[in-house]
Amino acid sequence: MNRQLIRSYILLVAVAILLFTVPVAFTLTDQLRDDTESSVKREANTMALLLGNGDRASCEALARVAKAYGNVQATPTASCDPHLKTPAKDAALTRAVAENEPTTDWGSHFVWGKHLTVTVPADGDAAVRIVYSTSDMTTRLWQIWGFRAGLAVLVLGAAAAIGAYAARRITAPLRELNSMASKFSDGDLTARSPVTGPPETQTLARTLNQGAERLDTLVASQRIFVADASHQLRTPLTALRLSLDNIADGVDDEFVREDVEQATAEVVRMSRLVNGLLVLARAEAKVTAAEPLPLRDIVDERLTVWRPAADERGVTIALRGSVVDDRPSVLASPGHLDQVLDNVLSNALEVSPDGGRITVEVESRADSVVLSVRDEGPGMSDAEKSRAFDRFWRGQGLTGRSGSGLGLAVVKQLVTDDGGTVTLADAPGGGLKVQISLRASPRSGG
Repeated sequence: MNRQLIRSYILLVAVAILLFTVPVAFTLTDQLRDDTESSVKREANTMALLLGNGDRASCEALARVAKAYGNVQATPTASCDPHLKTPAKDAALTRAVAENEPTTDWGSHFVWGKHLTVTVPADGDAAVRIVYSTSDMTTRLWQIWGFRAGLAVLVLGAAAAIGAYAARRITAPLRELNSMASKFSDGDLTARSPVTGPPETQTLARTLNQGAERLDTLVASQRIFVADASHQLRTPLTALRLSLDNIADGVDDEFVREDVEQATAEVVRMSRLVNGLLVLARAEAKVTAAEPLPLRDIVDERLTVWRPAADERGVTIALRGSVVDDRPSVLASPGHLDQVLDNVLSNALEVSPDGGRITVEVESRADSVVLSVRDEGPGMSDAEKSRAFDRFWRGQGLTGRSGSGLGLAVVKQLVTDDGGTVTLADAPGGGLKVQISLRASPRSGG
C-alpha cells in the first residue's frame, strides 16, 4: 500500500510538471527561433540596402559588415561588387530576385537544421543571402530543456520523499492494526490497537478492540471454568477411588469384587481425563515469550526419567543426533518441551511391545530443528492420523483403551504456541513416527 501511494503521488506530480513545464519550454523554443529569424532578416535587409545603393562607400561598407558577420553571400550588380561568394541559383534565390520576396530556410522541419538560410532581394535584380550557424541556438535549446529536465527530476525526488513520509503517516494506523492481528494469530488475546489516524481507522480500531476484549473475556472464562472444574473434580474422584478400594477389600463375593474393580478402572481413567484437562488448560493459557533452549539437554533429561519405566518392560530407548549441530538450541517457552516429550514418550512406551525399541532423533536443518520419536507399535491408519490431534479422541489401539484422548492434543497446542509443527507418519519397519519441527535459535548456528 505504501508503494502504491508513493507511485500515485509521483504520478500526479509528474503530470503537473508535464502540463506546466513542457508548454513553457516549447514557448521559449519558439521565441528563440522567432528572435533569431528576425535578427538575421534585419541584418540581411540592411546588407541588401547597402548592395542596392550602388555607390562605392555602400559597397565597401557591405564588404566590411559581411566579413564581420560571417557566411554572407551576395549577387554582384553593375555598380557594386562586394567580392562576396555568389549564392547558388536555387528556388529561394529565384523567388527573391524574380518575385522580390525574402525567403527563410531552417534546414529541417524538426526544430531546425545546422544552418538558417535567409535570402533577401536587393535593387538591380540582386540578392543577399546569410547562412547563419544554429550551433549557439542548439546550445541554448539544450540549456532550456536540460534545466527543466533537471528541475523535474529534483521535484520528482522531493515528491517521492514527501510521498513516502505521507504514505507512512497515512498507513501507520493500518500497521498498528496489522500488528494487533499478528499478535492475535500468535495467541496473544491481550493485544490492542491504539486509536489513532483518521476517523475511519479510529472507528475500526475501537471496534476491533471491543471485539478483542469480549473474545479475551470469553476465552479466559472458558479456561478458568475448565481449570476450576478439573481441579474440583480431582478431590471427589480420589475419595471415590478410596471408597471403592475399601469396598473391594471388605467383599468376599468374586462377582462383586469384579464389578468394583471395573468401576475402579473407570475412576482411574476419569482421573487421567481430569489431569489431562488441567494440562490442556495450562497449555491454552497466556502464551509466554519463547527463549533459546538447549534441546539436546532437555531430551537427555526426559530420557533419563523415562528409561526406568522402559527397562521394566525391556524396551530400549535410543538417542540419535545430527552431524550438522550436536547441541542445537531451539526457540520455545520454558517447560513446553518437557511436557511434549513426556506425552510422546508415554504414548510410545504404552504401544511398544515388550523388548521393543523407541528411537529418538534430533536433526538440525537450515532454520529449524526436527525432533523425531519412532516406536515399533501397531501404528495408525491414515484415518486415525487425521484425527489423532482431536481432543478426547481415542484410537482403537493400546492407548485407546486407557488414554484420555488429550495427550497429542496437548502436544500440538504447545508446539503450535512455540511456532512449530507436529506431524504423524509411518515409521520404517512398522510403528508410528511423531515428527516435531521447532524454530532454531539464531545462536545455535542452525
